[in-house]
Amino acid sequence: MCRSIKTLFNFDPPATDEEIHAAALQFVRKLSGFNAPSKANEAAFHRAVEEVAGSARRLVDSLVTTADPRDREVEAERAKARAAARFG
Repeated sequence: MCRSIKTLFNFDPPATDEEIHAAALQFVRKLSGFNAPSKANEAAFHRAVEEVAGSARRLVDSLVTTADPRDREVEAERAKARAAARFG
C-alpha cells in the first residue's frame, strides 16, 4: 500500500470526504502508474477515483468496532516519531 494512504476508520472526528478522496486518488495513481493521466486517459482516471472514493466511504461508514476511537493528534505525533526515527 502507498505510504501516503492512511487508515481512515475509527477516528474522532470521522474521516472527511476530502481525506477519503485523497486516499482514493493515491490508490488510483498507484494502480495506474500515472501521477496525472494523459488527456486520453483522464476521464477513466477521474471516474476510477470517484468510484474508489465512493466504495471507501461506504466501507468506512459500515465498519463497526468496540475499540475507542483514535485521536488524530496522538496518531500524528506517532507518525512524526516514526518518520524521525526512520529519516533522522
